[in-house]
Amino acid sequence: MKIGIDIRNIGKKRTGDEVVFFNLVKNLAQIDSINEYLLFTDTNDFTVLQYTVKNLGIENKKNFQIISLPLSFPRRRESSLQTRFRIKSGMTFFNNKFTWNFWTLPRYLKKNPVDVYHTQYILPFCVPKKIKLITHIHDVSFNAYPEKIKFLDLFFLKTLIPRSLKKADKIIAVSEFTKNEIVKYYQIPEEKIEVVYNAVGDNFTQEISEEKIQQILKSYNLTPKAYILYLGTMQPRKNLPVLIEAFASLKDKTSYKLVLCGNRTAHNFDKKIDTVIEKYNLQDSVIFPGFIDEIDKPVIFKLAKIFCFPSLYEGFSIPILEAMVAGTPVMASDIPPHREVAGEAALFFNPENSQDLAEKLEKIISDSDLRNDLIQKGLEQAQKFSWKKSAEKLLKIYQNIQIDNK
Repeated sequence: MKIGIDIRNIGKKRTGDEVVFFNLVKNLAQIDSINEYLLFTDTNDFTVLQYTVKNLGIENKKNFQIISLPLSFPRRRESSLQTRFRIKSGMTFFNNKFTWNFWTLPRYLKKNPVDVYHTQYILPFCVPKKIKLITHIHDVSFNAYPEKIKFLDLFFLKTLIPRSLKKADKIIAVSEFTKNEIVKYYQIPEEKIEVVYNAVGDNFTQEISEEKIQQILKSYNLTPKAYILYLGTMQPRKNLPVLIEAFASLKDKTSYKLVLCGNRTAHNFDKKIDTVIEKYNLQDSVIFPGFIDEIDKPVIFKLAKIFCFPSLYEGFSIPILEAMVAGTPVMASDIPPHREVAGEAALFFNPENSQDLAEKLEKIISDSDLRNDLIQKGLEQAQKFSWKKSAEKLLKIYQNIQIDNK
């Protein structure tokens, strides 16, 4: 088969959805030497492309090739870097991600069709009918909490997602919860949806020297002092104001800091975060290290005393597993996907009740037996998830979609 995969998010600091496709492609490269893979991106930044090729481990994989369809007109000749890393160039008209899906990619696929094309959420328009289409859905939070989505984003999601789900030959959900949500909101037949779980990258199992740990802490302006960690996007549905309010009630009872890792300048940042910090005068107690690079995440997790994930809605929640693998006790909002991922290995709280969260924060801080129990259960729970197993299941989906449609 010739399999096309949309890797546009790799290298763009998009947290969850970037991590998912990076690890799936990386593991596909390790287990499949037969099928041909075309990895489509919209960047011609060779630093990003070189990083992507190297870290995916496809430098010497003849069946893997990056197809760059950039958002600017390409040079007429391929550079030596393009030749070395098997990167081809294409073109589009202007810097718009929707134009890429509507025009640039379909134009390329019309001349260079693949057997299967796998993307996230929104499928390309007007591709040859013989191409089997797969869309990967991380969550449908815009249906559950539309008020927390910007109007223009909501418009496109409400308009384009139903079309993509109907047009797709197969839909991949990251959890049983997300599968059920897709069925509930879109009346999609269950047999059309496959669950492929997320997991934790192999960078969490590597040994890290003390010198490297200190370098990482310094680069993010952190100290080895005790801290409660959150890592993820800072959108309104992540519910960070409730976490900050709960932390405020403990300010005089503990020396812990609250470390919120994520891009504060990213799209749809929750402005209530700053409002609550100012309200409780927490400017010196809440730390914003910014976006954490994948290679540095194990250190940030490992040094945290507690990982807290207060989100109102998720599809899976990779950071919960990352904390478990790092040996950090987990607190999580009591929502179905967190129960599915964490099992009995987390201390759950009501995400809409800051007092409940505060009480459980205080309990986990003061009870070493509880922390140790959660750490041990977390290490065991995380072993149930594997990128290799997920890549193997994904490969079977690619194979079966061809068989089913012959």
